[in-house]
Amino acid sequence: MENKRILIVGSTSASLINFRGDFIKSLVKNGFEVFAAAPEFDKKTYDQLIDYGATPIEFKLQRTGMNPIKDAKTILELKKIISNNSIDLVFPYTVKPVIYGSIAAKLCKVSVISLITGLGFAFTGLTLKARVLQRLNEFLYKISIRKNKVIVFQNSDDYNLFLKRRIIKKKNKVEFVNGSGVNLDKYRYRINNNMSDNISFLFIARLIQEKGIGLYIDAAEVLKKKYPNAIFHVIGYVDESPSAIKLEKLNALHTEGIIIYHGPQKNIADHLYKRDVFVLPTYYREGVPRSILEALSVGLPIITTNTPGCKETVKKDKNGFLIKPQNLEELITAMEYFITNKAKIKEMGIHSRKYAEEKFDVDIINNKLISIVKSALRH
Repeated sequence: MENKRILIVGSTSASLINFRGDFIKSLVKNGFEVFAAAPEFDKKTYDQLIDYGATPIEFKLQRTGMNPIKDAKTILELKKIISNNSIDLVFPYTVKPVIYGSIAAKLCKVSVISLITGLGFAFTGLTLKARVLQRLNEFLYKISIRKNKVIVFQNSDDYNLFLKRRIIKKKNKVEFVNGSGVNLDKYRYRINNNMSDNISFLFIARLIQEKGIGLYIDAAEVLKKKYPNAIFHVIGYVDESPSAIKLEKLNALHTEGIIIYHGPQKNIADHLYKRDVFVLPTYYREGVPRSILEALSVGLPIITTNTPGCKETVKKDKNGFLIKPQNLEELITAMEYFITNKAKIKEMGIHSRKYAEEKFDVDIINNKLISIVKSALRH
């Protein structure tokens, strides 16, 4: 019998390596023929997917905004990819690939396992634009994923919201995984014996307000005055989002010594090894943030928000703190705790690594996804 053909659809080519690379390798190892589709491949990513044993395929996707003509062309392009490559099962993740990939697969009468990796800005409900986008996305999800073979969620809050908004029904087949998982060998544990006054904090994310960069900077400005030796690192890229922080502001804060801005980085593990505490005060609708999982694996205490996807990564008073979204006072209090209780950094870091091993090991996640794929193809 010929190997079954799986098409993985992502919104960026880099995410196929960074977030699905281990999964792709697991699929290939299990005898599947893997096709990996995304917009705008660079040579390095293209070649890396070839090395994994996958076939890269490029398609056009407008990542932000809604243009009916361009979106229709994306669906038709995905439909052609599915047909031309005799795909047996489509596996899309992130919002637009899930919606358009599911519609394209339905037109080809091909099964779909969709992975809901968080609901993003549209489901924050913070602005009129977000509320309008939420209604539109709800409609698009409803017409696209209800007939999917399996819908995989990364947290129960997203599932319950889909039920409440009648996007899916209770009869829909659903599964749950703990995020994209983290490679425990790549993000090795290191014991932190730092007892100096140079406690360093690290923020990694897209540099938009919803991810909490503004709150992090405000906290850094307050704490730097009180604890001059504390260090506040920022890693991430500035995009064209209306809520993106200005590069000029980051550079000015860097020059003033309030933060150390590293720009976008590829060697994230190296930066994690050098820091003491990981901070992500997001109020974006996350799945389970990959950056937090990497910090857990290395052995950093976590400060994040008590929101869907994030709250699953912290055991209260064991490996960090959960704060209320957009609450600067709570963020400052949590960060100051580690400055004044240095021994807790090592203690909580040990618990972070244990939690990563128990719940977020990429091998555990991928074995479950492989099991879901095999079951879907059998039936």
